[in-house]
Amino acid sequence: MLYISTRGQTRPHTFSEAVEVGLAKDGGLFLPEKLPSIAGKLEGWAALSYPQLAAEFLTLFAPEIPNQEWHSLTAQAYSRFDSPEVAPLKKINDKTYVLELWHGPTLAFKDFALQLLGLLYKRQVKLKGKKLAVLGATSGDTGSAAIHGCMGQEGIEIFILYPDGRVAPLQERQMACTGAANVHAIPVPGTFDDAQRVVKECFGDHEFVGEVNLSAVNSINIARVLAQCVYYVWAWLKLPEEARATVEFVVPTGNFGNVMAGWLCQQMGLPCGSFRVATNQNDILHRFFTTGDYQQGDVKPSHAPSMDIQAASNFERYLYYMLGGDQNRVRETMVRMKSGARVTLPRTQSSFRSTRMDDETIAQVIAQVWKDWHYVIDPHTACAFTGMAQDRVSVVLSTASPAKFPEVVQAATGSEPTHPSLEALKSKPLQTYPLEATAEAVKAFLRAKVR
Repeated sequence: MLYISTRGQTRPHTFSEAVEVGLAKDGGLFLPEKLPSIAGKLEGWAALSYPQLAAEFLTLFAPEIPNQEWHSLTAQAYSRFDSPEVAPLKKINDKTYVLELWHGPTLAFKDFALQLLGLLYKRQVKLKGKKLAVLGATSGDTGSAAIHGCMGQEGIEIFILYPDGRVAPLQERQMACTGAANVHAIPVPGTFDDAQRVVKECFGDHEFVGEVNLSAVNSINIARVLAQCVYYVWAWLKLPEEARATVEFVVPTGNFGNVMAGWLCQQMGLPCGSFRVATNQNDILHRFFTTGDYQQGDVKPSHAPSMDIQAASNFERYLYYMLGGDQNRVRETMVRMKSGARVTLPRTQSSFRSTRMDDETIAQVIAQVWKDWHYVIDPHTACAFTGMAQDRVSVVLSTASPAKFPEVVQAATGSEPTHPSLEALKSKPLQTYPLEATAEAVKAFLRAKVR
């Protein structure tokens, strides 16, 4: 299987090549040339453990990695999760299940992809005998998950940009208190979108990319999206059979990668119902799905900081399918979007709908869910608990442990959520490398560290 760029000006790549470079040279995102069908495999997958399911699924997308090796990689990737099910599906009422995606090392759904991606990087370094510089931007959880997937790994230096003062304190500590010599947590002024812009500019300098052997760790990396597909299949297989065909997956969403993974599963033959994009007050995706207009606005800091985004990177992958695979139109549309212009896209029949939630309502919802079902949720997951479908089962993707956001949760429930791994961070010193939000500053820093 080969991977093509959404913008059509990069040669097809193998899976390993696409993972290593992350972002295509033309600025586009990689997608499989053709999606495989999984419809005939679902029954046989029902009895598999989570690591086994992940190995069987990913073998379809990277046949150059032997199936036996995939089983070894996924067994190792999910060995550090604190639930034997890895992704437990919990029923909280007759119509609502919660898929808990925060049992990994950094207590966030990003661990599903990034524990595995770190091992794929390690494999690539060993095969090629060449060091790798891993660069990413984060609004909170991606950075810590990427760092914990790569820290201490020989031949890998990891650099994570994040908006100074705009991530939760414990999220910052997960990035900046590891003590690992190959980890570089870089606060920059501005918003996540500013950090992401710098990362994309660095990847746009092809000479620099080759000089430091740069790889992208954000959800622009196709391995991230494919690894996240697995838990949709897992949850679907765990549901009662009568709920599967119409189930709605409700996904707290900022960068669009998480819900894109589920939608791709549906295109591959997973017979589910629909997807609801649940946004916070930074509601660019909600505005798109309700009006057809896509236009960036100003980022407003919120109780759900990982969703404080106005430039959803993975939307380009969905755009490719919306425009019928017309790479020229994708390229032209992305130029307009990047300029801040309002882009109106054709309204098509799709399995998406959307909702939004402001900060005041987030706090109210956390309190109400606790009162009604004695279940504690974090501020991002709270965004899913509005507009619930009444005629079908909903599966809410719970994206982070409430212990990562103790102030908001304690104010709503009267009790502070804690986790031993987070408590241990509170006494450790921060090690950060503040830089200006410019590609020039970041490239100079990387050159110095990689040398």
